[in-house]
Amino acid sequence: MSAVFEVERLSKAFGGLAVTQAVSLAMAPGDRVALIGPNGAGKTTFVNLVTGHLKPDSGVVRLAGEQLNGMNPMQRVQRGLVRSFQVTRLFPEMTPREHLALAVLQRQGRTGRLFGTFWSMPEVLEEIEVLLRTLGLEAAADRKVAEIAYGQQRLLEIALALALRPKVLLLDEPAAGVPQSETPRIESALAGLPADLAVLMIEHDMDLVFRFAKRVIVLAAGTIIFDGAPGDVTKDARVREAYLGSYADDRSAA
Repeated sequence: MSAVFEVERLSKAFGGLAVTQAVSLAMAPGDRVALIGPNGAGKTTFVNLVTGHLKPDSGVVRLAGEQLNGMNPMQRVQRGLVRSFQVTRLFPEMTPREHLALAVLQRQGRTGRLFGTFWSMPEVLEEIEVLLRTLGLEAAADRKVAEIAYGQQRLLEIALALALRPKVLLLDEPAAGVPQSETPRIESALAGLPADLAVLMIEHDMDLVFRFAKRVIVLAAGTIIFDGAPGDVTKDARVREAYLGSYADDRSAA
């Protein structure tokens, strides 16, 4: 299957410090990839580079065969490269339904219309209902965001990203800060993502990584040191030294 997302030798330095060093990867439709690594490994810089929030010193980013270099973040979103927490800025006084209406209208280029008129748009209302059901947010749909649980807010962030109909979805620690009692909701939402959607998830929770990912990429000091199956990552000597350490030992003993 041909790649939907390609990064070729992406590099970035700040002053004399190389933060991203000739990083290359490719993803096909339906891929479930986890990007992991120690703090300071360059994960956030890498995502900022591919989403257009930083300009690379060298390298190429392609989506569905189209080169994205030179495009701004919104242009990349419009072409289908969506980063969950970047496209979501939750407004405490608005409801999840209203947030989703804004996202759908933004995708359709209709945000210039009076916002309240979405109630008279059957196709918009239907799409919102599907998203609410998909993410399990029906019960919270018409409550103010300030009144719903943090786990539900993270689910809303994912729903907003899906409303933009991405080809590639970048998830930045989707379960971070979510109480343990609510993490099953997040995992259920991840499991229910569209089968043809390529997903790259940055995550520190290794248990979640092993349940979600079909492939793991490890970044250390701005360089990919591992790209392969989850079952092999804990056996890799460089990964054990750079990142996993005692987790790998515990998993081997289990």
